[in-house]
Amino acid sequence: GHMPDPSQDLRNKILGRKGENLTCRYLKRCGYKIIARNYATPFGEADIVARKGDIYCFVEVKTRTEDAFALPSEAVNAAKRRRYHNIARYFCAARGEEVPVRFDVASVTDGRLEYFENAY
Repeated sequence: GHMPDPSQDLRNKILGRKGENLTCRYLKRCGYKIIARNYATPFGEADIVARKGDIYCFVEVKTRTEDAFALPSEAVNAAKRRRYHNIARYFCAARGEEVPVRFDVASVTDGRLEYFENAY
């Protein structure tokens, strides 16, 4: 195969970070409170945990440039859905209470944000 391109990896990281920043700004504008970013658990990481009212939203941020076209809902496959459900369970356990949760996807394409509530 070809050598992994570290600069591409870095570009993706920077792109991803920008996507997360954009999403956080959007969420705040919409009245969400950002609870955590890159929330790490034994099951993996949630990009953003946000709260609106009494609902906690676990947000997967999909960042891409125009040429990599796929529906964001497709990008969250079964394994990732399971992971996010486990992360949410872990979050509730860590708080010592069951809270209402929702799973959202933010799709950032070339700096444009589309937000999907209850994506999966």
